[in-house]
Amino acid sequence: MKSIKIKSIIAFAFFAVAISFTSCKQGGKAETKEADKPKEEHSEAIEISEQQMKAVGIELGTIEMKNLNSVVKSSGQLEVPPQNKADVNSLVSGIIKKVLVMEGSFVRQGQTVAILENTDIIKLQQEYLMLKKEFVYTQQEYQRQKELNTESAGTGKVFQQAASKYETDKARLQGIETQLQQLNISPASVANGKFVSQIPINTPISGVIGHIKIKTGSYIDMQTSLMDIVDNSQVHCDLQVYEKDLFKVKNGQKVEFILTNQNNKQITGTIFGINQSFENENKSVIVHAKINITGSIRLLPGMYVSALINVGNQTVQAVPVDAVVSAEGKQYIFMVIAEEEKTEEKEPKEKTEMDTDSKAEKNMRFKRVEVTTGVTELGYIEITPLEELPKNAKIVTKGTFYVLSKAAGGEEE
Repeated sequence: MKSIKIKSIIAFAFFAVAISFTSCKQGGKAETKEADKPKEEHSEAIEISEQQMKAVGIELGTIEMKNLNSVVKSSGQLEVPPQNKADVNSLVSGIIKKVLVMEGSFVRQGQTVAILENTDIIKLQQEYLMLKKEFVYTQQEYQRQKELNTESAGTGKVFQQAASKYETDKARLQGIETQLQQLNISPASVANGKFVSQIPINTPISGVIGHIKIKTGSYIDMQTSLMDIVDNSQVHCDLQVYEKDLFKVKNGQKVEFILTNQNNKQITGTIFGINQSFENENKSVIVHAKINITGSIRLLPGMYVSALINVGNQTVQAVPVDAVVSAEGKQYIFMVIAEEEKTEEKEPKEKTEMDTDSKAEKNMRFKRVEVTTGVTELGYIEITPLEELPKNAKIVTKGTFYVLSKAAGGEEE
């Protein structure tokens, strides 16, 4: 009887151990399954304080609508019309006695920029003075013969000779007067016996002096350019458009320019003229674009530009290029999902009578949003978010790589 009781006790103990082992095993499986369950990707927000944002230069903005698809990409340079460029020349040869301007100086039309000396102009003045006096006699003789011919007191032949000489001397006199005026010499002063050996060289247009090619004592002739002048008030852009895009370009279309050598500053303009012949070297057509008022941007002929000619009305969602980052073979933007203030409690030993009990700090919470990208132009990139975003959602436009680093290594930080 005693033996039966001992066996029953041993069997019961064995059964209890088996049940305990099974329960432990099932519990371990449940814990393993829970541990192995993958976390939802990017479900956790990235939290950054306002102080951190200022320190690393994080800036916020919104997704914009930009005309990036319906454009013709082109390049060219700034030019001025031919009537706004001029060379300063002299109508006679001679020696430069004075140069009155410097390169970069602004001059007005008709302003004297140099003084030229030529002794031959004295002979021209002498000829004018002699002809002027002779013409007085010629004119009187012509009038006398005219009166005699009217009264039939003279011969027709003598009157014809007088009339011919009168017309010839008058033409010569007017021709020399014109020459003197072109040389900026007053015919009236010459008629009074006031001769000059130096003449002023004046500017044909208003503008800025470019390269000065002379100096005091230089000998110049009529083929020598003394200096050049450019009026930049009518500067425009000459763009090269290739044959495949030419049919899309029309007068009146808007253009966005980037000055490649001016820190990519952006300006706008309008197409106003299209050449009707190809440039021989590259099979392109020159398209002229008027530039809108640029404010403080200084535009000079010869500056290179990149341009987008808006040839359609399609618009796409776009953000600054710096707003998009690549990670794990995908592209992302960061959207603000919350703004909150956290109160930092001070330890008792830090408190003084002047201190408050707490200090509020503003924090931002961001969410990583996957996007696909398209064309990139003028500092913007086309995006298509892979999930629906709230209207006017705030996104990170600058400092995105710092937010990415927080997302990747936030726990370590």
